[in-house]
Amino acid sequence: MTILRPFALAATLSALLTLPATARHADAPAQQMGRNEAALGTVRFETTCSAEAQPRFNRAVALLHSFWFAAAIDGFNEVLEADPACAMAEWGIAMAHWGNPLSSGRQPQMLVDGGNAVERAQAIGAKSEREGDYIAAVAHLYADHENTSDRSRGLAFETAMAALVATYPADSEAAIFYAMALNGTADLNDKTYAKQLEAAAILEAAYDEQPNHPGISHYLIHSYDVPALADRAIDAARSYAAIAPAAPHALHMPSHTFTRLGYWQESIDTNIKAADAAIAAGSPPEALHAMDYMIYGYLQTGQDAAAREVVGRMNEIRDGMDAGSGYGVAGFYAVAAIQARYTLERSDWEAAANLDVLRTATPFVDAIVYFARAMGAARSGDPTRARDDMAQLGRARDTLGGNSYWATKVDIHREVAEAWIAFAEGTVDHALALMRRAADREDQTEKSAISPGPVAPARELLGQMLLEAGRNEAALEAFQATTAKEPGRFRGIYGAARAAELSGNRELAERFYTTLLEVAERADGGGRPEIEQARAFLTGD
Repeated sequence: MTILRPFALAATLSALLTLPATARHADAPAQQMGRNEAALGTVRFETTCSAEAQPRFNRAVALLHSFWFAAAIDGFNEVLEADPACAMAEWGIAMAHWGNPLSSGRQPQMLVDGGNAVERAQAIGAKSEREGDYIAAVAHLYADHENTSDRSRGLAFETAMAALVATYPADSEAAIFYAMALNGTADLNDKTYAKQLEAAAILEAAYDEQPNHPGISHYLIHSYDVPALADRAIDAARSYAAIAPAAPHALHMPSHTFTRLGYWQESIDTNIKAADAAIAAGSPPEALHAMDYMIYGYLQTGQDAAAREVVGRMNEIRDGMDAGSGYGVAGFYAVAAIQARYTLERSDWEAAANLDVLRTATPFVDAIVYFARAMGAARSGDPTRARDDMAQLGRARDTLGGNSYWATKVDIHREVAEAWIAFAEGTVDHALALMRRAADREDQTEKSAISPGPVAPARELLGQMLLEAGRNEAALEAFQATTAKEPGRFRGIYGAARAAELSGNRELAERFYTTLLEVAERADGGGRPEIEQARAFLTGD
């Protein structure tokens, strides 16, 4: 079968690696990125800045809405060149230094730079009460950042934006930024999705008036980026890339929705474009983020040769990243996750156990590799070795503060690893109890926007453990639950089919095996025994 190349990388990678170091950095100036400024969507943000500066300001805000932060900073500096008295340009620079509102782990320099921009805005002075309120709102993101958490300051910003919206109800930009602030502070353990739905209501109303606005479609995708809501984002997902095709993140974002719905080839295709654009823009972290979503799609569809190519290119691209950059967290997360996914999704336990340890400034990133190593060692029959990596997961959890979102996610991985160690040691009931608890805990939270999905869903792993323990009906129940939450996952569908087969439910087994072959219709024949097993079952061989 013909294999689709993940993306035409050779020429762009060569060009990237020959650029000066500053151009390869995630924060490369926009003029070095060759952006098409006419393809960023339509933003109308009224200011008191000069007539010459106003269109530049609108363009910079459009870049900001598509999370092209380095280019936005450059754009706001162009505003200042046209109108040095435009305090709102410094507001924009401060907003850009905050980066992705959904992210965590900001480096101190990001906060220093953002705080300096706030001070410059205040020194220039707002020319209207409304602009003063905008500047006062962004100041909350940096106030006393040495002693307060990003989350507490994000909540203060959200409150300030709510007040701004109430004061200026006709200001659509205020409403749009408020909606993003709501998404940024949403509790990922809140299954009512209260903040996400509030944000979505604001954005849906704004969309009717501004269908070509990049931020509206972008933030709608984030608002609905959970399994229970994902189908509501499909229109936004299919429009955003066309609204802002010059922005790498805009090309990537539709895959958040496509992944939630199991639309694998659409996710792959849009991330091919996103990775190409990010490389051309000199942003390795953005390229790697797209590649994490890309390989996730390849692995679900059995396109293992294409997935292997992504791994190889990932190893080349990561050399262009600055390990100390706070803007690169998504890139390093992708580096860890791409390696882990490639081994775990293919049950290559020996390769998983021997992954190189990744050392970054972000413990929850490093923990991904420790998890894969622990799983690989336990599944390879070496529980002693697995315990060493499980201990590293415990240390990472403690470093993250014990009760934070990421500490919880890392501890779930630690508990999953402990379960498989117990299973390898023959204490099956104890292992299953640990796995059930881990699956229940994971069900109570949601994935972060930094990732297309769990490295290995805990309830799917519970189904696998039950299957290997011979508890086929319980395994079927677990697999059916995980396929409902994570539709289209190769291992979930296969597990459900196999459990149904072993439970004597031929009709259900046939349905799941048929679905597996549909999902894997582009599989490259690279040795997935599950595909051959499905074919044999359906043909009676």
